Amino acid sequence: MELKKLRVLYFSPTGGTEKIARFAAEALGSRLGLTPEYISFTKPEEREQTRRFAPDELVVMASPVYAGRLPNKVMPEYKAKLFGDGTPVVPICVFGNRSPDEGLRELVLLLEDNGFRPVGAAAFAGRHAFSDKVGEGRPNQVDRTQMADFAAQLADKLAGISLPPLAMDRSEIGPYYTPLKEDGTPAKFLKAKPLTDWSKCSRCGACARACPMGSIDKTTMDAVGLCIKCQACVRKCTVHAKYFADLDFLSHVAMLEQNYTAPAENFVLL
Repeated sequence: MELKKLRVLYFSPTGGTEKIARFAAEALGSRLGLTPEYISFTKPEEREQTRRFAPDELVVMASPVYAGRLPNKVMPEYKAKLFGDGTPVVPICVFGNRSPDEGLRELVLLLEDNGFRPVGAAAFAGRHAFSDKVGEGRPNQVDRTQMADFAAQLADKLAGISLPPLAMDRSEIGPYYTPLKEDGTPAKFLKAKPLTDWSKCSRCGACARACPMGSIDKTTMDAVGLCIKCQACVRKCTVHAKYFADLDFLSHVAMLEQNYTAPAENFVLL
């Protein structure tokens, strides 16, 4: 099929999903002779606009996986703001070296419902937002090779006469993953919010600018609204003043570090 544009949309609070989306899109664009156009869907103001894509555009849509699903506070905005018109799309989910669980299937089905035509899909492992030890070094060279192979197969598929629907399970999406503590019991940190070490804080506002929910006061640097535990404020604080102290959250991080440091496998659907 003849494609005129390659547009790459991503929700990426800490930059990991954007990194993988860009690598995959560059590999795909070089195969198709198209220069990727990048569209961030991360900040609140970036999610205000309803975006509609034409049949002659190829869209790469990348989302992180939170608790085995799409981010539950942002997924409704995917549904309400992103529409295709038989537009070919490549859904990509990025998971923190544990498992994509239902995240990729959920993204494929959502985009199908909104008028897109998935031509291939993938779940790639990245560094976990909660810990540098979980998914350390991901994506690595093996991952990048797999992304390049995925792009090559997609380009070959798009050069064909027809694009059959993806062969995948289209049954009802399963529940969210239940985070666990070190002792195997549920970790309940839904209400946890980032704290500030005021002896370090320079009040530069980096945390407030980074928050994808707009939930950090730009004057006080306090978390005053909904927190999705994305760790953007923690990872983008210039002086390492933001942190989480919730005991269930810390126990969950310790469990991840004990059980999920071995490289998880990527998943590709064509």
